[in-house]
Amino acid sequence: MHAMNSKRAAPGARSDYPRFQTIGTRWMDNDVYGHVNNVVHYSFFDTAVNRWLIEQGALDIHGGAVIGLVVETGCSYFEPIAFPQTVHAGLRVAHLGRSSVRYEVGLFADEAERAAAVGHFVHVYVDRLTRRPVPLPPALLAALAPLQVGP
Repeated sequence: MHAMNSKRAAPGARSDYPRFQTIGTRWMDNDVYGHVNNVVHYSFFDTAVNRWLIEQGALDIHGGAVIGLVVETGCSYFEPIAFPQTVHAGLRVAHLGRSSVRYEVGLFADEAERAAAVGHFVHVYVDRLTRRPVPLPPALLAALAPLQVGP
């Protein structure tokens, strides 16, 4: 048997993220335990990143020649979030490859300074028709520049 990897992301602070998207929770997001169900966090990640890319002119969801496909995702949960709280999704780019991006998203409930959850996902950017990887387009690189952290 393999030992389970016990290392997970730390909650992180608001200052760890250069940009934020605000997302309202909905009544239906709460589960029978009275907090936002774990699967909803992934919807928050998608909403925050894709809204950023659309607002920056880097993603045309209907007619763009290049689209991002999720190839990996994960989330660590630290505190519950519940309706009617507002989620502030902190965005950062942890790694930029030739055709891929690793996004990291911290979810902060209302005015909390520590993240309630920290997630990541990797997009591989592909040609819409062939689904073959392509180099990151200039408009996408420009939209990602303000999100980059570290060296």
